[in-house]
Amino acid sequence: MTAPTAVVTGAGSGIGRAVALGLAKAGTRVAAADIDTAAAGATASREPGLISAYHVDVASPESVEALRDAVRQSIGTPGILVNAAGWDRSAPFLDATAEFAEKIVAVNYLGQVHMCRAFLPGMVEAGRGGKVVNIASDAGRVGSSGESIYAGAKGGVIALTKSLAREMARHQINVNCVCPGPTDTPLFQAQPEKLREALVRAIPFRRLARPEEVADAVLFFASDAASFITGQVLSVSGGLTMAG
Repeated sequence: MTAPTAVVTGAGSGIGRAVALGLAKAGTRVAAADIDTAAAGATASREPGLISAYHVDVASPESVEALRDAVRQSIGTPGILVNAAGWDRSAPFLDATAEFAEKIVAVNYLGQVHMCRAFLPGMVEAGRGGKVVNIASDAGRVGSSGESIYAGAKGGVIALTKSLAREMARHQINVNCVCPGPTDTPLFQAQPEKLREALVRAIPFRRLARPEEVADAVLFFASDAASFITGQVLSVSGGLTMAG
Protein backbone atom coordinates (compact mmCIF):
# COMPACT_ATOMS: atom_id res chain seq x y z
CA MET A 1 0.00 0.00 0.00
CA THR A 2 1.13 3.53 -0.68
CA ALA A 3 0.35 4.71 2.85
CA PRO A 4 -0.07 3.17 6.31
CA THR A 5 -3.40 4.86 7.05
CA ALA A 6 -6.75 5.08 5.29
CA VAL A 7 -10.25 6.47 5.73
CA VAL A 8 -13.19 4.48 4.40
CA THR A 9 -16.76 5.81 4.51
CA GLY A 10 -19.76 3.50 4.45
CA ALA A 11 -17.54 1.03 6.29
CA GLY A 12 -20.34 -0.33 8.44
CA SER A 13 -21.57 -2.79 5.81
CA GLY A 14 -21.38 -3.97 2.22
CA ILE A 15 -18.62 -2.72 -0.03
CA GLY A 16 -17.25 -0.24 2.51
CA ARG A 17 -16.84 -2.97 5.13
CA ALA A 18 -15.13 -5.27 2.63
CA VAL A 19 -12.74 -2.47 1.64
CA ALA A 20 -11.89 -1.67 5.26
CA LEU A 21 -11.19 -5.32 6.03
CA GLY A 22 -9.14 -5.75 2.87
CA LEU A 23 -6.99 -2.74 3.66
CA ALA A 24 -6.46 -3.96 7.21
CA LYS A 25 -5.38 -7.39 6.00
CA ALA A 26 -2.75 -5.60 3.89
CA GLY A 27 -1.42 -3.94 7.05
CA THR A 28 -3.10 -0.54 6.70
CA ARG A 29 -4.51 1.30 9.71
CA VAL A 30 -8.11 2.10 8.81
CA ALA A 31 -10.58 4.70 10.07
CA ALA A 32 -13.90 2.96 9.40
CA ALA A 33 -16.55 5.69 9.23
CA ASP A 34 -20.29 5.26 8.93
CA ILE A 35 -23.50 7.04 9.86
CA ASP A 36 -24.29 3.85 11.83
CA THR A 37 -21.61 3.97 14.51
CA ALA A 38 -22.52 0.53 15.85
CA ALA A 39 -22.08 -0.98 12.38
CA ALA A 40 -18.69 0.71 12.05
CA GLY A 41 -17.82 -0.74 15.43
CA ALA A 42 -18.76 -4.21 14.22
CA THR A 43 -16.37 -3.77 11.30
CA ALA A 44 -13.61 -2.60 13.64
CA SER A 45 -14.15 -5.63 15.87
CA ARG A 46 -13.02 -7.86 13.00
CA GLU A 47 -9.54 -6.28 13.04
CA PRO A 48 -9.31 -4.45 16.38
CA GLY A 49 -5.61 -3.76 16.09
CA LEU A 50 -5.88 -2.01 12.74
CA ILE A 51 -9.44 -0.69 12.34
CA SER A 52 -11.04 2.02 14.46
CA ALA A 53 -14.69 3.08 14.23
CA TYR A 54 -15.88 6.64 13.66
CA HIS A 55 -19.23 8.31 13.09
CA VAL A 56 -19.84 10.44 10.01
CA ASP A 57 -22.81 11.79 8.10
CA VAL A 58 -21.22 12.50 4.72
CA ALA A 59 -24.12 14.77 3.78
CA SER A 60 -23.08 17.15 6.57
CA PRO A 61 -19.90 19.22 6.00
CA GLU A 62 -19.66 19.77 9.75
CA SER A 63 -19.78 16.04 10.45
CA VAL A 64 -17.15 15.38 7.81
CA GLU A 65 -14.87 18.05 9.27
CA ALA A 66 -15.31 16.53 12.73
CA LEU A 67 -14.30 13.16 11.29
CA ARG A 68 -11.21 14.70 9.70
CA ASP A 69 -10.15 16.26 13.00
CA ALA A 70 -10.73 13.04 14.95
CA VAL A 71 -8.80 10.94 12.44
CA ARG A 72 -5.94 13.42 12.35
CA GLN A 73 -5.64 13.31 16.15
CA SER A 74 -5.75 9.51 16.38
CA ILE A 75 -3.92 8.11 13.34
CA GLY A 76 -2.61 11.16 11.50
CA THR A 77 -3.23 12.38 7.97
CA PRO A 78 -4.40 9.44 5.85
CA GLY A 79 -2.77 8.59 2.55
CA ILE A 80 -5.78 6.65 1.25
CA LEU A 81 -9.36 7.90 1.04
CA VAL A 82 -12.16 5.59 -0.08
CA ASN A 83 -15.59 7.17 -0.54
CA ALA A 84 -17.94 4.19 -0.31
CA ALA A 85 -20.93 5.69 1.54
CA GLY A 86 -24.10 5.76 -0.53
CA TRP A 87 -27.86 5.54 -0.42
CA ASP A 88 -30.63 4.80 -2.93
CA ARG A 89 -34.25 3.75 -3.27
CA SER A 90 -35.71 2.69 -6.59
CA ALA A 91 -38.63 4.86 -7.72
CA PRO A 92 -39.95 6.32 -10.98
CA PHE A 93 -38.62 9.79 -11.66
CA LEU A 94 -42.12 11.24 -11.86
CA ASP A 95 -42.81 10.04 -8.31
CA ALA A 96 -39.67 11.59 -6.83
CA THR A 97 -40.12 14.42 -4.36
CA ALA A 98 -37.73 17.33 -3.98
CA GLU A 99 -36.71 16.02 -0.56
CA PHE A 100 -35.89 12.59 -2.01
CA ALA A 101 -33.82 14.13 -4.81
CA GLU A 102 -31.92 16.33 -2.37
CA LYS A 103 -31.06 13.37 -0.13
CA ILE A 104 -29.84 11.30 -3.08
CA VAL A 105 -27.54 14.11 -4.25
CA ALA A 106 -26.43 15.05 -0.73
CA VAL A 107 -25.30 11.52 0.14
CA ASN A 108 -24.11 10.12 -3.18
CA TYR A 109 -22.47 13.18 -4.75
CA LEU A 110 -21.97 15.99 -2.26
CA GLY A 111 -20.87 13.47 0.37
CA GLN A 112 -17.85 12.62 -1.76
CA VAL A 113 -17.23 16.31 -2.45
CA HIS A 114 -17.27 17.04 1.29
CA MET A 115 -14.87 14.18 2.03
CA CYS A 116 -12.41 15.24 -0.65
CA ARG A 117 -12.58 18.87 0.46
CA ALA A 118 -11.86 17.84 4.04
CA PHE A 119 -9.04 15.36 3.47
CA LEU A 120 -7.22 16.38 0.28
CA PRO A 121 -5.63 19.56 1.71
CA GLY A 122 -3.91 17.51 4.41
CA MET A 123 -2.73 14.95 1.90
CA VAL A 124 -1.30 17.72 -0.27
CA GLU A 125 0.38 19.39 2.69
CA ALA A 126 1.92 16.10 3.83
CA GLY A 127 3.66 15.85 0.47
CA ARG A 128 3.62 12.06 0.38
CA GLY A 129 1.19 11.62 -2.50
CA GLY A 130 -1.82 9.42 -1.92
CA LYS A 131 -4.77 7.55 -3.35
CA VAL A 132 -8.44 8.50 -3.59
CA VAL A 133 -10.93 5.89 -4.73
CA ASN A 134 -14.51 7.02 -5.29
CA ILE A 135 -17.33 4.49 -5.50
CA ALA A 136 -19.83 5.43 -8.20
CA SER A 137 -22.12 2.99 -10.02
CA ASP A 138 -22.65 1.63 -13.49
CA ALA A 139 -25.95 3.52 -13.27
CA GLY A 140 -23.82 6.65 -13.64
CA ARG A 141 -22.21 5.29 -16.81
CA VAL A 142 -25.19 3.87 -18.72
CA GLY A 143 -28.30 5.02 -16.82
CA SER A 144 -30.78 2.95 -14.85
CA SER A 145 -34.56 2.96 -15.07
CA GLY A 146 -36.08 3.84 -11.71
CA GLU A 147 -32.81 5.38 -10.53
CA SER A 148 -32.57 8.52 -12.64
CA ILE A 149 -31.56 10.87 -9.83
CA TYR A 150 -29.16 8.32 -8.33
CA ALA A 151 -27.64 7.74 -11.76
CA GLY A 152 -27.21 11.48 -12.19
CA ALA A 153 -25.47 11.77 -8.82
CA LYS A 154 -23.15 8.87 -9.60
CA GLY A 155 -22.44 10.33 -13.04
CA GLY A 156 -21.36 13.43 -11.15
CA VAL A 157 -18.98 11.29 -9.07
CA ILE A 158 -17.40 9.98 -12.27
CA ALA A 159 -16.87 13.49 -13.61
CA LEU A 160 -15.61 14.67 -10.22
CA THR A 161 -13.10 11.82 -10.19
CA LYS A 162 -11.68 12.70 -13.60
CA SER A 163 -11.43 16.41 -12.84
CA LEU A 164 -9.83 15.85 -9.43
CA ALA A 165 -7.37 13.44 -11.02
CA ARG A 166 -6.15 16.26 -13.27
CA GLU A 167 -5.84 18.73 -10.40
CA MET A 168 -4.20 16.30 -7.97
CA ALA A 169 -1.67 14.78 -10.37
CA ARG A 170 0.85 17.55 -9.63
CA HIS A 171 0.71 16.44 -6.00
CA GLN A 172 1.22 12.75 -6.91
CA ILE A 173 -2.28 11.89 -5.68
CA ASN A 174 -4.08 9.32 -7.81
CA VAL A 175 -7.86 9.64 -8.07
CA ASN A 176 -9.83 6.76 -9.57
CA CYS A 177 -13.37 5.42 -9.58
CA VAL A 178 -14.93 1.99 -9.18
CA CYS A 179 -18.41 1.42 -10.61
CA PRO A 180 -20.11 -1.63 -9.09
CA GLY A 181 -22.94 -3.36 -10.83
CA PRO A 182 -25.59 -5.16 -8.75
CA THR A 183 -23.86 -6.28 -5.55
CA ASP A 184 -25.09 -8.34 -2.61
CA THR A 185 -25.31 -5.50 -0.09
CA PRO A 186 -28.03 -4.29 2.30
CA LEU A 187 -28.73 -1.48 -0.16
CA PHE A 188 -29.44 -3.95 -2.96
CA GLN A 189 -31.55 -6.21 -0.75
CA ALA A 190 -33.74 -3.21 0.08
CA GLN A 191 -34.80 -2.92 -3.58
CA PRO A 192 -38.10 -4.49 -4.78
CA GLU A 193 -37.85 -8.26 -5.27
CA LYS A 194 -38.88 -8.17 -8.94
CA LEU A 195 -36.16 -5.62 -9.69
CA ARG A 196 -33.55 -7.71 -7.89
CA GLU A 197 -34.53 -10.83 -9.83
CA ALA A 198 -34.52 -8.99 -13.16
CA LEU A 199 -31.05 -7.59 -12.54
CA VAL A 200 -29.62 -11.00 -11.66
CA ARG A 201 -31.07 -12.47 -14.87
CA ALA A 202 -29.48 -9.68 -16.89
CA ILE A 203 -25.97 -10.33 -15.56
CA PRO A 204 -24.02 -12.71 -17.84
CA PHE A 205 -22.62 -14.54 -14.80
CA ARG A 206 -26.21 -14.88 -13.48
CA ARG A 207 -25.28 -13.80 -9.97
CA LEU A 208 -24.64 -10.72 -7.89
CA ALA A 209 -21.17 -9.45 -7.14
CA ARG A 210 -19.84 -10.16 -3.69
CA PRO A 211 -18.72 -7.05 -1.79
CA GLU A 212 -15.22 -8.53 -1.63
CA GLU A 213 -15.06 -8.64 -5.43
CA VAL A 214 -15.75 -4.93 -5.65
CA ALA A 215 -13.31 -4.32 -2.81
CA ASP A 216 -10.57 -6.07 -4.80
CA ALA A 217 -10.86 -3.39 -7.49
CA VAL A 218 -10.70 -0.65 -4.85
CA LEU A 219 -7.65 -2.26 -3.25
CA PHE A 220 -5.92 -2.33 -6.62
CA PHE A 221 -6.46 1.41 -7.12
CA ALA A 222 -5.26 2.02 -3.55
CA SER A 223 -2.07 0.02 -4.08
CA ASP A 224 1.35 0.73 -5.56
CA ALA A 225 0.33 -1.45 -8.50
CA ALA A 226 -1.82 1.49 -9.67
CA SER A 227 0.87 4.14 -9.18
CA PHE A 228 0.65 5.37 -12.81
CA ILE A 229 -3.13 5.08 -13.14
CA THR A 230 -5.38 8.08 -12.48
CA GLY A 231 -8.71 9.41 -13.67
CA GLN A 232 -9.93 5.94 -14.61
CA VAL A 233 -13.33 4.30 -14.21
CA LEU A 234 -13.49 0.53 -13.63
CA SER A 235 -16.75 -1.39 -13.90
CA VAL A 236 -17.22 -4.43 -11.66
CA SER A 237 -20.51 -5.74 -12.98
CA GLY A 238 -20.13 -9.33 -14.16
CA GLY A 239 -20.48 -8.13 -17.74
CA LEU A 240 -23.83 -6.38 -17.18
CA THR A 241 -22.32 -3.30 -18.78
CA MET A 242 -19.47 -3.42 -21.28
CA ALA A 243 -19.24 0.20 -22.38
CA GLY A 244 -15.74 1.37 -23.24
